[in-house]
Amino acid sequence: MTAGWRGYFDWFPDYSIEITDTIKGVNCLALFGFASGTFKGKQSETWRLPVAWKATVKHGRVTLWQVFADTKIPFEIIERNAVQNPER
Repeated sequence: MTAGWRGYFDWFPDYSIEITDTIKGVNCLALFGFASGTFKGKQSETWRLPVAWKATVKHGRVTLWQVFADTKIPFEIIERNAVQNPER
């Protein structure tokens, strides 16, 4: 997982999340907001999309972590840039 995130931050060094709403349950937490990033600093390759996160907690530990987002736009940006730069 660490290697995957390192690669993602290489592609989108300014990747960020913005939490706009939080719902707390007894053993559950739901977060709503946005994720965004810019592919390697190219302003023409910027995205921002709505995201929801869900965490289930048992005995003080996260037992389930889910992310709900349509990641089509960032993956299209990655693919488009991979075609332009096949050595990477």
